[in-house]
Amino acid sequence: MFIVVAYDVVEDRRRNKVFKALKNHGRHVQYSVFECELRLNDLRRLQTQLTRLINPGEDNVRFYFLDRDAVSRIESLGKSRLVDLSGKQPFLIM
Repeated sequence: MFIVVAYDVVEDRRRNKVFKALKNHGRHVQYSVFECELRLNDLRRLQTQLTRLINPGEDNVRFYFLDRDAVSRIESLGKSRLVDLSGKQPFLIM
């Protein structure tokens, strides 16, 4: 699954822990946004880990699930980069 994870974590210490957890599962593409290619069990493990790290009364983590068709239509303005999805040929995000 291709998933965009965005987070808003109030406290620096918690935010750093969330960043480190996500860095192990995906590509850091914006200040608080990661693109991840995950299997279902890896996603569940990541969600469990993030649930333990955040304060649900103050913080928010959002998961946006994109199918292959949607991923192929990703566009970006500014600095472009190649993205490799599960060993497939990389494509250019423009």
